[in-house]
Amino acid sequence: MDGSLRNEQRRTLDAARLPAGPSARFLFRLMDLLYGRSATLEKFRVLEIIARVPYIAWEHVAYVAITHTHRRTGFARQIHDEVTSVREQQDNELFHLLIIEELLQRRDVQPRLIRHRVLPQIIAWSYYHLSWLLYVMRPGWSYALNAQFEDHAEHEYMQFVADHPELDHELWISEFAADYGYFASVGDLLRQIGLDERHHKLESLERIDRARFGDGDEEARTAA
Repeated sequence: MDGSLRNEQRRTLDAARLPAGPSARFLFRLMDLLYGRSATLEKFRVLEIIARVPYIAWEHVAYVAITHTHRRTGFARQIHDEVTSVREQQDNELFHLLIIEELLQRRDVQPRLIRHRVLPQIIAWSYYHLSWLLYVMRPGWSYALNAQFEDHAEHEYMQFVADHPELDHELWISEFAADYGYFASVGDLLRQIGLDERHHKLESLERIDRARFGDGDEEARTAA
């Protein structure tokens, strides 16, 4: 058991959740209605399908902006650097999804077509367009929504591990360990995923500050 990860779990559970805006509250309530209020691995799978969506939306807007501003090489490079950061977060969320899917398969949990395949895609499609629209209107709005989503995910993962101490006695052996990292137990693995979500939240909050002070994001939005 990793003591540092347990300390990070304690920090999360001791911290207040970010206030959720109307869009985030609607999404959380919809998830509770469709998948239950309690956190489960099946619910985390749906969460991770949705989690990549804002990063994809931001990346698409950024590439359009580069197309329109490539003659201004310095500004185009600035956008590219932002895309690289967004892609790293997107890839991290992808590994979360693959890892959760692997855990479910090893538990022989069979997804239902409508509930676990069709509905998550509809929610993700809707969330993509909302994230895109908010970004085009004002980048800070889209970043704030993502920060609220990531904060929710952080708390849900950390609370799930607290509610299931048996996970600290379950070994984690995975084909994704070489890419994501090696952890002694499923409990530590899920703590790390929760910590990743915190990092994504903090990065979104930092982007809000950059957008507020006009550091590139506003100009990229206008160029797109």
